[in-house]
Amino acid sequence: MRRSPAITALALLAAWAVFAMPRPGFAQELIADLSDHLIGITSDFTGTDILVFGAIEGGGDIVVTVTGPLNEVVVRKKDRVFGIWINAESAEFHSVPGFFGIATTRPLDEIGTVEMRKLYGIGFSGLRLEPESTLTEDQRLEFEAALIELRQANGLFPSEPAKVDVVGGRLFRAEIPFPADIPVGTYQAETLLIRNGEVVAAQTSPLVINKVGFGADIYDFAHEESELYGILAVIAAVLAGLLGNLMFRRP
Repeated sequence: MRRSPAITALALLAAWAVFAMPRPGFAQELIADLSDHLIGITSDFTGTDILVFGAIEGGGDIVVTVTGPLNEVVVRKKDRVFGIWINAESAEFHSVPGFFGIATTRPLDEIGTVEMRKLYGIGFSGLRLEPESTLTEDQRLEFEAALIELRQANGLFPSEPAKVDVVGGRLFRAEIPFPADIPVGTYQAETLLIRNGEVVAAQTSPLVINKVGFGADIYDFAHEESELYGILAVIAAVLAGLLGNLMFRRP
């Protein structure tokens, strides 16, 4: 998603005037907004990028995170028993984001301490995963690593942060890529201004991802009338099998 400098400047001015909602407790040193606050997923959706842009006062590092929606996730560990792989131990995590995107001006370990990143939810060390209380510390770390690895394999957690570009020490922009199978729901984009290892300004922007068109109707019907949808799906499969049998039956 590319914009000319003129369009970016106009969008920035609009964001300054309309969307300036800094988080309480911080000075007005940061203005940020999104290129879109609503993403519609159609049947031919192949992924997209969201542009985060804005301006800062006084310089510093910028970190952008996009997270959501939060759900419960069960991670299972497989063991080989008599030559067969079966589910063994499992762990349930609460408040797991379906997607986690991040963009930074510099590598995270150069921007702030691990404690600061945990406090503000920056990077994987800042993910507030809530496992069940019965896990030992070693089990928690093992299952957390497995959960992050699974999300990365599906393109839902980044292997490396995207780049935040700063122009003239004031204007900035970053593109967060979303994969084709991005979960629908409500997201939050947070932009942090960090100076000398401390967060000096922060701003959040809402983002909604939803299905649209005929695919949305099927999605809603499948979730609202799950039993009827299952029956119709079985009937459709049987009819398709019978039709295929008639079409390819030898004389």
